[in-house]
Amino acid sequence: MTLEKNKHIEPWWQPAISLFAQISAWIVFPILLALFIGRWLDDRYDREPFFILLCVGLAFAVTMFGLIKQTAAAMKKIDKANKEKKS
Repeated sequence: MTLEKNKHIEPWWQPAISLFAQISAWIVFPILLALFIGRWLDDRYDREPFFILLCVGLAFAVTMFGLIKQTAAAMKKIDKANKEKKS
């Protein structure tokens, strides 16, 4: 019985690593995508700094939106766990 009960308990570090990976993904992927797309558009239309700056600016906005959304969800989850723990 105790072995079955312990199977459902996750390690103490797993939520922190999961949150770190999700937040890192919101930072890295939009910026990398913007750099590649902006450089390609600059080369294609011969407008050297315009498109890369535009794409990086848009990527920054997307990153901020994703980070705010992700951290708000994490805060709600932590608050819910604290309320359940107190009860």
